[in-house]
Amino acid sequence: MGILVLVFIFLSLTQHGDAHGPESCNHGGGLCRVGTCVSGEYLAQYCFEPIILCCKNLPPITTES
Repeated sequence: MGILVLVFIFLSLTQHGDAHGPESCNHGGGLCRVGTCVSGEYLAQYCFEPIILCCKNLPPITTES
């Protein structure tokens, strides 16, 4: 019974909203994280919405002289 519940939760996470999965995130240069992105990263998309985020590094800031 417990395995069925886990399968149901996994399927509902993959079917929910704008979830692209870890393959899409990793292919785009991102990293899947639980909760929030770390400093220096931004939310690019969701690996499994709304829990697992796809975070990418912020581009370097350039200054014109």
